[in-house]
Amino acid sequence: MSEGVVWLTIFVLSVFVGTEVISKVSSTLHTPLMSGANAIHGIILLGAVIVTGTTESTVALVVGLVAIVLAAINMVGGFVVTDRMLQMFSRRKPRPAPAERTER
Repeated sequence: MSEGVVWLTIFVLSVFVGTEVISKVSSTLHTPLMSGANAIHGIILLGAVIVTGTTESTVALVVGLVAIVLAAINMVGGFVVTDRMLQMFSRRKPRPAPAERTER
């Protein structure tokens, strides 16, 4: 079996396993898991930058740049979603009482 077929098989299996694992997560665990995933995405982004910076192949450079862009979008989006979800659980500030009108 060629090396490309092995890598493609690993990729396809990881997609199926990832989809199955994520679909089983309850909504109460979503925010803590997103925060942990954001930290992992930061490490993945750093790894993609390092690997892309050391490549000499044009194809690998293009694939690496696409990986960097997608990882950055995923990481920033994860932080935005986590921030919005945490705002749902924060206490709201009481509204100031409306000023009374004086009639003349």
